[in-house]
Amino acid sequence: MAEADGDAAGIVGFAFELGVLKRLRRTGWSHAGIRDAESVAEHSLRVAQLAALIAAQEGADPARAALLAVWHDSQETRTGDLPHTARPYLSGRIDAEAVTADQVARLPEAAATTVREAVTEYESQISPEARCARDADKLECLLQAVEYRAGGNAGVEGWIASSREALRTDTALRIAEVAVRTSPLAWRDR
Repeated sequence: MAEADGDAAGIVGFAFELGVLKRLRRTGWSHAGIRDAESVAEHSLRVAQLAALIAAQEGADPARAALLAVWHDSQETRTGDLPHTARPYLSGRIDAEAVTADQVARLPEAAATTVREAVTEYESQISPEARCARDADKLECLLQAVEYRAGGNAGVEGWIASSREALRTDTALRIAEVAVRTSPLAWRDR
């Protein structure tokens, strides 16, 4: 029973750490004057949803793509959300796999392996699911910028442009093309 309690304690500790993502705001939006930006968790939810949709259209595994997307920014509990303007001042790239290894060190092995493998696959971009998840990350940023733009924030065009340029799958490219010319409230028109 003590081992089971230890496993549960490891998962509980990690779950509390992941809760930080609900309170951690995506910092780059402050550069555009967004005062109450989305949280990392809010971003990650729509990334996972989009990853599943993109993967379904691309003939990849939607569940796997969504899983990769769920974990794509989980390291930010330790690093914070760094805007792209911080990159030139960092000595190298943040090693997401190393951060993840530290994060899951107290998890039971099966759980730890699941998270490590998801992060490794996402970071390596070797699978179609990883490419769909990465495109979902970029597409979610584009959609959020379109929403902020519709709310009167004119300084988000750079996010829209850079997100579009980063897309690779045909599905994500088509979605972006439509999104930039669609009102975020168009879904209400039935």
